[in-house]
Amino acid sequence: MRPTMDANTYVHGYSESEARRLSDQARTLAGLLHHDTRYPDGSHVLEAGCGTGGQTITLAAQSPGAVFTCIDCSGPSLEKARARCEEAGLRNVSFQKADILDPPFGPGSFDHVFVCFVLEHLPDPLGALGILKGLIRPGGSLTVIEGDHRSAYFYPRSPRADKAIGCLVSLQAEKGGNALVGRELYPLLTAAGFSGVHVSPRMVYVDHSRPDLEEGFTRQTFTAMVNGVREEAVGRGLMSEEEWNGGISDLLGTCSPGGVFCYTFFKGVGLENGDE
Repeated sequence: MRPTMDANTYVHGYSESEARRLSDQARTLAGLLHHDTRYPDGSHVLEAGCGTGGQTITLAAQSPGAVFTCIDCSGPSLEKARARCEEAGLRNVSFQKADILDPPFGPGSFDHVFVCFVLEHLPDPLGALGILKGLIRPGGSLTVIEGDHRSAYFYPRSPRADKAIGCLVSLQAEKGGNALVGRELYPLLTAAGFSGVHVSPRMVYVDHSRPDLEEGFTRQTFTAMVNGVREEAVGRGLMSEEEWNGGISDLLGTCSPGGVFCYTFFKGVGLENGDE
């Protein structure tokens, strides 16, 4: 029997504030992450782990002639995703509650598979890639996007902010995830048997001349994500409340005339050539 994905391993939780954060993140990063994501007309695409549909909106709009099947293990997230797509007038998307580690599809059911911000929450990302690979027809592709929380660096420097980020990394690892998986995409995709693997870094650079990124990424995406584990980090004594507040304040302080914030995402593409 295959292992199944446990919704409890999602370190960020399923609150309304987390749904808003995911929406802000997707909107802010759409150009950076998806400017080169297009699928041919008539192709069938699986979005594995669609969450609340933050990426779905962009994918379906940019490839209106493709057909998307989007799955997730969270029913409430799927309802939000479905509502967002209906509001956007997208008619090339369907949703299904399903586990990406035990998908209800036969071998070679899709031309392409897309997965974003999912591997970081799985205890066996290589195994998950192998399962998804089996769903792709020969000649198809898999696209995966992941972040790397230790790629975050900023000015002014702050040991308290670094420690708060470290708490998120540690708590995610305790739940079986890997917040640093972005840097591992190339070896993971090649080990899973994909050919022609290409990984490109997508760096977010923010300074005070980019107020949209200050608000949409530094504040509403990254700092909100770190602060989402505040209760657990402070409650378990990983940081004192005063130290935590200082770290979050320092991260927000990079959104000042003298501040700079950088973070790197990684986008990998691999091909299914049909070889055993």
